[in-house]
Amino acid sequence: MRLTVAQAVVRFLANQWTERDGVEQRTIAGCFGIFGHGNVAGIGQALLQAQRTGEADLPYHLARNEQAMVHSAAGFARMKNRLSAMACTASIGPGSTNMLTGAALATVNRLPVLLLPSDIFATRVAAPVLQELEDPRSYDVSVNDAFRPLSRFFDRVWRPEQLPAALLGAMRVLTDPVETGAVTICLPQDVQAEAGDFPDELFAKRVWHVARPPAEAAFVERAAEVLRSASRPLLIAGGGVIYGEASAELDRFARETGIAVADTQAGKGALSWDHPNSVGGVGSTGSPVANKLARDADVIIGVGTRYSDFTTASHTAFGNPDVRFININVASFAAAKQSAYPIVADARAGLAGLLTALDGKQFPTGYHVAATEWQVTVDQAYHMGHGPLPAQAEVIGVVNEACGARDVVVQAAGSMPGDLQLLWRARDPKQYHVEYGFSCMGFEIAGALGIKMADPSREVFALVGDGSYLMMAQEIVTAVAEGIKLIVVLVQNHGFASIGALSESLGSQRFGTSYRYRGASQDYDGARLPVDLAANAESLGAAVIRCRTIADLRDGLKAARETDRLTVVHIETDPLSPVPSSESWWDVPVSEVSDLSSTRDARAAYVDAKRAQRPYL
Repeated sequence: MRLTVAQAVVRFLANQWTERDGVEQRTIAGCFGIFGHGNVAGIGQALLQAQRTGEADLPYHLARNEQAMVHSAAGFARMKNRLSAMACTASIGPGSTNMLTGAALATVNRLPVLLLPSDIFATRVAAPVLQELEDPRSYDVSVNDAFRPLSRFFDRVWRPEQLPAALLGAMRVLTDPVETGAVTICLPQDVQAEAGDFPDELFAKRVWHVARPPAEAAFVERAAEVLRSASRPLLIAGGGVIYGEASAELDRFARETGIAVADTQAGKGALSWDHPNSVGGVGSTGSPVANKLARDADVIIGVGTRYSDFTTASHTAFGNPDVRFININVASFAAAKQSAYPIVADARAGLAGLLTALDGKQFPTGYHVAATEWQVTVDQAYHMGHGPLPAQAEVIGVVNEACGARDVVVQAAGSMPGDLQLLWRARDPKQYHVEYGFSCMGFEIAGALGIKMADPSREVFALVGDGSYLMMAQEIVTAVAEGIKLIVVLVQNHGFASIGALSESLGSQRFGTSYRYRGASQDYDGARLPVDLAANAESLGAAVIRCRTIADLRDGLKAARETDRLTVVHIETDPLSPVPSSESWWDVPVSEVSDLSSTRDARAAYVDAKRAQRPYL
């Protein structure tokens, strides 16, 4: 079949499917794109031809920012439990390099996205072309080489004959739960339009089976022996529980053993917040109940977690000198962390195998009282009556109450991820979507767009601070153009609340964290800037509801649910409002020497805290 390279890419992608547990779905559900001279006559022409002729079913979605469209693709993939993904096409030069941050986010979070950045001319006849990087060491280097360390698979198609291998390699990685992440196929702009003779079988329906690796009996028995000897075990549920659709197995494991279940940012919702064994988030932004259990635990069972520094409280969370680890993870790399007894398996298979091997062993459940008392503290934070501006915790409480069990809250950066892990009551494995692997400012609205596209039956609440909003709000326009309803809760506190608080705790006095005029001291300590973000959102096509009080917010969210268009609900909050303590720590180095007394005091506290760190050997 004679097609251009771009036409072959589109036709191939339209015929790829994944299958797990007998359920098939599209591997690549559609293509986000922004066209420029690098791809408008290549991938752009191919998508147009497919749409006009019906020769390939690959829906196209016009984005407004290249980084944002990769975030949308990441949100889509996570919502689909990594069984379906989106492609993203961009033009040569800045269009493509704008996707680098999105690629990093996808790979850090192990989320499949397919990137199709345009590239320099393969023929080099017109070199150097507009937006080409000239490297005197080699003529085959382009800006797209920056994708190499950020991608789980990278290839550049210099000739049409190379395309089949590149496409099949991309699909292999996109559908592998261990290897997945950003997959990049660079397409030189002249090659995109070049014709080649491709075999018909390249475009036949191809189904990629996503396996559930079983647990090897010897590893399960060894882990079970360790667990049977425990007196104070704790299970930490990570994102792998949700991706593996293993919530039912986790529920059974917890109920039959009595073991308390804490969660990570990616694992929140694996068990409902009111499950009798649920003790909330663990680590730097976790609940004090979970962190007390973590400090005392003699065995930690990590399921589908990669043990980020927030989960381990920078290696201070697990204080028992004799603590041992059992890790169930589909990736051997993660299963071996913390010098653990590894079970390399799918979360569902691993939990079932370990439960069987325990043969009815049960553990004390004295933590129930503390977990119940903690919920009283959460209620108080939700209804503290802070004034004159409301507290962020109160805003979270109102949004939590407005969310139905199947609705989704989306967040990524600032102070809200910590407050959410501490306070949010998740009732469904897909209700809580906090991107905290890369914690990328600007993810919220773009990610929410992809989430809503993945499951239109759910209301999606993008909870975004003014810092993140100013980074990237353009996809409001995309959602409006696509007729996709989102509820954006825009929390304006006139600065960076999270970094402001961190700066103060580290002796840096909130320097450079407020949105204010430059004052006489030359710091940003003058009057607040006259920035009207609600008006900005309205100018982008959103309906806007302005709120002054928590009661207004409650009414505004109710009104937003009842409408069928994208609505921004705006409220100002106090950046200094309190939240309960997690009774934990996060390692952020403090200057070893300083002329500032605030920094010296912070350094002394830092040195003291680091004494609790350990390597878990």
